[in-house]
Amino acid sequence: MHVIAPSASGLPSAREEDGVRVHRVRSHHWPLHPTWMICLPWQTGPEVARLLDTIAPDVVHTQAHFVLGRYAFSLAAARGIPVVATNHFMPDNVRPYVRAPRPLIDGATALAWKDLRARFQRADRITVPTQLASDLLTQNGFDHPIEAVSCGIDLSSFDEAHAEAQAQTEAQAAGPQAPSVLFVGRLSQEKHPETLVEALALTDPAHGLEVRIVGEGDQAPRLLELAAERGVAERVHLLGKISDAQLRREYARASFFCMPSTAELQSIATLEALASGLPVVLADAVALPHLVRDGENGHLFRPREAADLAAKLTSLLTAAPEEIARMQEASRALVAVHDIRRTIARYEEIYREVIAERA
Repeated sequence: MHVIAPSASGLPSAREEDGVRVHRVRSHHWPLHPTWMICLPWQTGPEVARLLDTIAPDVVHTQAHFVLGRYAFSLAAARGIPVVATNHFMPDNVRPYVRAPRPLIDGATALAWKDLRARFQRADRITVPTQLASDLLTQNGFDHPIEAVSCGIDLSSFDEAHAEAQAQTEAQAAGPQAPSVLFVGRLSQEKHPETLVEALALTDPAHGLEVRIVGEGDQAPRLLELAAERGVAERVHLLGKISDAQLRREYARASFFCMPSTAELQSIATLEALASGLPVVLADAVALPHLVRDGENGHLFRPREAADLAAKLTSLLTAAPEEIARMQEASRALVAVHDIRRTIARYEEIYREVIAERA
């Protein structure tokens, strides 16, 4: 297994990471986004060609149609290598970072869908994380077969977190602990973490609810300012980027999980919250409704409406302990189909199928 990716530092490198050879291609910061790194065609094309000739892969699996992905399609095709393409891109991920008149942005969005369609329909097989993401491509002109294959998570790694959560529940029976709602993700505009802070300010202070936010991004300073403005600064905790072990502990200590984003094609963080047995409160947008059965393992709320989110959080805060326990079990049951072992097995089948078809 070889991975070709943009360099996070901008400088090219190649090294073993967890048994995988990772080739990081020279990249540059994209000025319209606080963290995105982009590769320039005249630097990327020759390097990808060299790597494909050196590696001589049986199959190429691209996760995007940007610069690296474009060369994955064209250079693999020129060498007779089958291509599997998985789409995670939505124009809505980029729109907040483009400052232009609305009609111009709408036109650019239509062109972005056209470009995505033209590139991906060259692949031997197209996959997406969810059926809703597949429907979205079909609605935007795709007429080739598309298969939904979950990104998957390692459910076994959350068994320990589950045990910690049970121990925490027992400890709470001996003494009260402030309830908390957890958010995990980029602190960017399309994730709308500010809605969670606004909702916190609308809940009854007597509940003592706290918000714990894991992640980094350009919205972090604004969240701190907003929390101070709303008088909830002491109950909003920005934890930044943390280790996997720390993250599992945060899932274990949380009472609930919230994802207010309006641009999720699956949401790994929500899957992890479900695996940790958390009731979830999710924005009713894109793929998130597929991860909650309203009233069974949590609630949906109207996107960007803090009052509705506050009402749903209050519903959980005032629910009977047996009702919360039932939701926790429902979350773990719902996430079972997203076991990473299923994902790996299906992709191995797809690789073998496209190699055989090409032969």
